[in-house]
Amino acid sequence: MNNKFWSGFAGGLTGGVLIFAIIFAVYTSAVEEKFEGLENAAAGAQSTEASGLLADEEFQEKIEKLESLIDAYYIEEVSDEELKEGIYDGLLYSLEDPYSCYYTQEEYEELMISSSGVYCGIGATVQQSITTGIITIVKPFVDCPAYNAGLLQGDIVYKVDGVEVTGRDLTEVIGYMKGEEGTTVTIEVIRDGETDPISLVVERARVEVPTVEYRMLEDQIGYIYIMEFDEITEEQFREAIDDLEKQGMEGLIIDVRDNPGGLYSSVCNMLDRLLPEGLIVYTEDKYGRREEKRSTAEESFDKPMAVLINGSSASASEIFAGALQDYQLATIVGTQSYGKGIVQSLFPLYDDSAIKLTVSRYYTPNGVCIHGTGITPDIEIDLDNAAKKLVVIPEDQDTQLQKAIEAVKEKLK
Repeated sequence: MNNKFWSGFAGGLTGGVLIFAIIFAVYTSAVEEKFEGLENAAAGAQSTEASGLLADEEFQEKIEKLESLIDAYYIEEVSDEELKEGIYDGLLYSLEDPYSCYYTQEEYEELMISSSGVYCGIGATVQQSITTGIITIVKPFVDCPAYNAGLLQGDIVYKVDGVEVTGRDLTEVIGYMKGEEGTTVTIEVIRDGETDPISLVVERARVEVPTVEYRMLEDQIGYIYIMEFDEITEEQFREAIDDLEKQGMEGLIIDVRDNPGGLYSSVCNMLDRLLPEGLIVYTEDKYGRREEKRSTAEESFDKPMAVLINGSSASASEIFAGALQDYQLATIVGTQSYGKGIVQSLFPLYDDSAIKLTVSRYYTPNGVCIHGTGITPDIEIDLDNAAKKLVVIPEDQDTQLQKAIEAVKEKLK
């Protein structure tokens, strides 16, 4: 089973947010890959015997009455298909779980396209507040359309091609922004310090974004930035470590700030590269069934480490930081992480639509469920306000990175 930790993301907004690490097209963080889902379970759920709501005559009668009233009095035309899709949406909405939802055939197809690693859009990540519905630019990718057009981290998306988007479903808003390569989309943003909205025209383009970036810092300290945990991330991560070791790396800093999560399998395999033999993480479902992921004795990492996190580090990022913290193999530096300790699985349906459901909670090796609380850094330090507004933070202005370097150097003494 290839469970996806569909990512939550704090970003300083009260009440939490929903995150789609997207390329404003078909890329959803995490949103983001191939899903085996639970096909057998989904097939079993498609029982031919009437049960629950299907057996409720009052429910059936009420649906028929509502349909007849809409048909008789609603001023706009609406198809039977639109009504059915609305019922499916409502069924999942009634769970009051922001991470469980229904995907139409088209939405599901877009979700699966994200596994290609190549996206057509504007090149940025966004987040949406669960409580306010506000959509915010998290990170425009350098040299991609959003960056080149002048979109900045922290910009609030107000309108897309003239349509106000606050409170609209994030997937729907992504639909407004996506399009063919070479076409344009007008995005109006509200920017801190500006009185009026700013209108920017962004030309959509083909975007290929590596999920891992790395370099050697001074004093032979390696630095690896992980954007999210995708299928290709594991291989990129291993290549980064191997290359840095060939260059004589003596210590390592791993940066998962603003990383909304990703594939459960990928983060576990990456931790297997670093941890000694033992428990990586475990999950428990509604029936109390426990499933463990364990590291082998084949590989481990014995050099000083630090891990950078912030309020936008969620889900698989927290598994990563939490395991290294529990094993006392890395100093965790930054600010409190988001606190998404629940797991979602995708269930494909017979008509090529699908639903995503929260199916279990995960626990760090020490048995801690961080849902709603997050990972507490060993060294708590924030960026200053000026640095937070920069798309690319100069190394000497990155107070969190500098503190992580100090922590690794201290271990090297």
